[in-house]
Amino acid sequence: MINRNDHGRDPSAGRTIALQAWVESGVPMLRAPRQFVRELHQRHLPQPGTTVVAVLDAAHQLTASASFSARQHVTDGWHHRNTILSHLRQVIPHDLRLAAPVRTAVLMRCREGIPEWTEQDGAWMWALRDAAALHGLRCGSYVALTPAGWHVIGHDWRGRSPHSGSWADGPVHTVTELPPRSAREPERTRPSAAVTPLDAIRRAAAR
Repeated sequence: MINRNDHGRDPSAGRTIALQAWVESGVPMLRAPRQFVRELHQRHLPQPGTTVVAVLDAAHQLTASASFSARQHVTDGWHHRNTILSHLRQVIPHDLRLAAPVRTAVLMRCREGIPEWTEQDGAWMWALRDAAALHGLRCGSYVALTPAGWHVIGHDWRGRSPHSGSWADGPVHTVTELPPRSAREPERTRPSAAVTPLDAIRRAAAR
């Protein structure tokens, strides 16, 4: 039986989360957001277009994480849910047997654009919440890494570093250090010591 009242509606319309709904959902706060963001960034060095999913234990310590590339300009969380879930399964066992979730899933998305919430962020939030539930985890914070810096969306936590271009901020080695030339030259190529007349006489006498 067809419900004609739904004719023409987008079936994916509910697979996103608005910012206000995200704030009101009671997402557990990060205990040390600046330290967490830096540690996760150092582990994966995400570039724009990279998403990182991480798992925190009961003490809010980082226990597992995975980074991956996915379709970024999508406003339907269905496209991202299975990707997040498959990476969670690769890095940590599920907690579905527990009566209540103990560990927390957190998402960091490195992207271009404004640091505030976007429609694409809403789709990723929906995907994180659904994937976390299917893996027996709590849904945790959502971090946007943009040219302006990092921002825990829904909370007033942000900073200038790291940002979406920080992956390239490391030192660039243009000169390779080599050992001293004398240590690299074969023995036969090294110049012989100078021979004095007295040395020549001694050598002749010794023959």
